[in-house]
Amino acid sequence: MKMFLTPATDPDEYIACLSGWQQRCAQALRGVVRHAAPELEERLKWGHLVYFADGPVLLIRAEPSRVLFGFWQGQRLRHIEPRLRPGGKYQMATLELEEGTPFLQETAIRLVSEAAQLSRAAGRSTNVQRQA
Repeated sequence: MKMFLTPATDPDEYIACLSGWQQRCAQALRGVVRHAAPELEERLKWGHLVYFADGPVLLIRAEPSRVLFGFWQGQRLRHIEPRLRPGGKYQMATLELEEGTPFLQETAIRLVSEAAQLSRAAGRSTNVQRQA
């Protein structure tokens, strides 16, 4: 699936470059991330929104017919959202959202909160290993 090519240089411009349901969906997901895990650093990276805490945690990527909500440790989040599809490196899993896909805000909040918690735990274990 081809990604949107965007002239955006920051996250606000990324959202502004979208339109229709993709813009509404990406904006809503962005709001959830900022609310549920305000400690995550938001960047425009690899052509879409990526949130970091000692490495990438999650992404929001708009494409022509879908919006992807992906998590670097998403395979460990499938108990929250079984529609997360494993794929890619690490423990990556992604939820494909199309226009009209049912997706509860509460589920999004739980995914983001637990993804941030997993990232913090991984960062602590990495720091402990580095110090040893």
